Amino acid sequence: MCVVALSFAVYALADIWLSPAGAAAVVAAVFALIAVGGAAMATRKAVPKAAMKAKPSDESILDKVMGLAKERPLVAVAAATVAGVVLFRNPAVVAAVVTAFVSGGAAKGRK
Repeated sequence: MCVVALSFAVYALADIWLSPAGAAAVVAAVFALIAVGGAAMATRKAVPKAAMKAKPSDESILDKVMGLAKERPLVAVAAATVAGVVLFRNPAVVAAVVTAFVSGGAAKGRK
């Protein structure tokens, strides 16, 4: 209810100087800025000082993925489902992944 009252107040204030369409655009812009601000605050990460100085781990990407799957199985199921849908709808991705795995050793330079 408060949002409706605020939007009407912004519209009434903007309607003094602008046309009705312009006032509606101002209301949309104001609430878009509020939404962007709220999203920015909600997605901001809080990083502890100890984690900022932590050195990178020597785990492989597969170990990290398996650890994530053990910690959050629902996220792992959702990610696997999305990957399956993408691969089913675009067979070229399957061909690219298979080619990358097959020629993975050949692409590395000799030491």
